[in-house]
Amino acid sequence: AEGAAGICRRRGCRSVMTSIGDLPEDVLVELLSLLPARDLVCTCRLVCTQWRYVVDLTTLWKRKCQRDGFYRQNLDRTISDWKTYYILCYLKRNLIKNPSAEENFRHWKLDNNGGDRWKIETLPGAHGTVIPTPSINKYFVTSYRPCFKSQLITLKQEGYWNQLMDEKRPEIVVKDWYAARFDCGCRYELTVRLLSEDYIVLEEFHPEPVVIEQWSDAAWREISHTFRNYPAGVRHIWFQHGGHDTQFWAGWYGIRVTNSSITLGPLT
Repeated sequence: AEGAAGICRRRGCRSVMTSIGDLPEDVLVELLSLLPARDLVCTCRLVCTQWRYVVDLTTLWKRKCQRDGFYRQNLDRTISDWKTYYILCYLKRNLIKNPSAEENFRHWKLDNNGGDRWKIETLPGAHGTVIPTPSINKYFVTSYRPCFKSQLITLKQEGYWNQLMDEKRPEIVVKDWYAARFDCGCRYELTVRLLSEDYIVLEEFHPEPVVIEQWSDAAWREISHTFRNYPAGVRHIWFQHGGHDTQFWAGWYGIRVTNSSITLGPLT
């Protein structure tokens, strides 16, 4: 602001800028759009009435979307709140940690570890096939007794504050990949629960177990579900999957799982 004021004086401008608040609105929008969203909402918006007005402008958040690659012209008529849209795009990522066994069993709780216990193998594995996602190199595999593992996601720790979840209720998209060996049948199960602060189940996705017969094509399949219009109060997401083989063979002939994901917010 001092530099801009100096330029004004040297050029003989009639009105001399004395603070950043003297900047034209479009220049202030451009400058503030360079700041992180959290600083804008939690700090800049509280500075004064003028800054609160500018921080709430649609043009500022559209500019931030353009800077970070979230803006598409065909979205202009479909998005009513560009600030929320930007924040959800910025936060969007896979909330499942270690989804593809690259860190052994880190971040997973082994709820059931029957038979010869959970194991990690490298794709495609014995009598297996490759997964359509080339970046995935490993998978978790179950044994001849029930094997289940889970993760509990606390949304506030991931940046999704309570008011955002209750007022905007962003879509929660769950995906998982599973496959069988060619030479053995197996069973796959998935349960995802939206939980309150006190871990009360507000909504649940628990499809019928998938039973794959022996001599299948061993292809990897994706299961997907989107939570929409769920109740207010969601604070945690609990994800659990697993299963076992159906022929009770010693070793690791059960269901294989990998590339699990939970994401919130709009498509980007």
